[in-house]
Amino acid sequence: MRFSLCNEVIRDLSFPAQCVLARKLGYDGLELAPFTLDAEAPHLLPAAARAELRRIADAEGVALTGLHWLLVAPAGLSISHGDARTLDVMARLVGLAADLGMGYLVHGSPFQRVVTSAAEAAHAEAAMAYAARCAADAGVTYVLEPLAPPDNTWCRTVAEAVAIIDRIQNPALRTMIDTSAAGNAEAEAVPDLIRRWLPSGHIAHIHLNDRNRRGPGQGGDRFAPILGALHAAGYGGICGVEPFDYIPDGPGCAARAIGYLRGIEEALTHA
Repeated sequence: MRFSLCNEVIRDLSFPAQCVLARKLGYDGLELAPFTLDAEAPHLLPAAARAELRRIADAEGVALTGLHWLLVAPAGLSISHGDARTLDVMARLVGLAADLGMGYLVHGSPFQRVVTSAAEAAHAEAAMAYAARCAADAGVTYVLEPLAPPDNTWCRTVAEAVAIIDRIQNPALRTMIDTSAAGNAEAEAVPDLIRRWLPSGHIAHIHLNDRNRRGPGQGGDRFAPILGALHAAGYGGICGVEPFDYIPDGPGCAARAIGYLRGIEEALTHA
């Protein structure tokens, strides 16, 4: 399995140091949060800076797998208001992902997708359709991430995401399973979700995190059945490691997570 570390976990390090640490710990890649690249306008990152990020990662043998947490910066974005500025940022982030050699963008950003009416839901869905067209043109996949309440009010389950995707009918738009969000929002256990939805072709990505928001292996959730279900289904995508509560700190949390996951992977391989 390919594991990618969500880089905000170690955002206090310089980007070269992030790449070095990810490689030494045993991650296959980094999944980047744009605000860690530029806190004000990451969608406007100059071409030279994009090329330098690729050069640094390539030199360390670390893949830049995708973008996530897309709409933190610049401030004031929302997909539920029909905002042309937000759509422009989304389109430019698709371009950033393509320039960095990435395969996907994960659209989570719960506070930038608050929906309180049918009109706002329509705006949000139209934004996904627009992003899918941009992604198709750029040759990347735009991934709509189901997120759990209370932080999120729109697209809370995989089934809800699939319904949106099926209405839009663009193969560049797919969904994913975030194990923390799914554990808190879904009626089915995560391994059952994987067995149900992975064969449908709708799932393009996985985020691994405990329901307590810490890294895999730092809570009550068991990840062997989750990785076992992915292994049995022949999942060939990326598993992004995305804790939110870094215990004892970012590097320590990243190290503990990959050690735990690689141990499970080895057991599955030799089973």
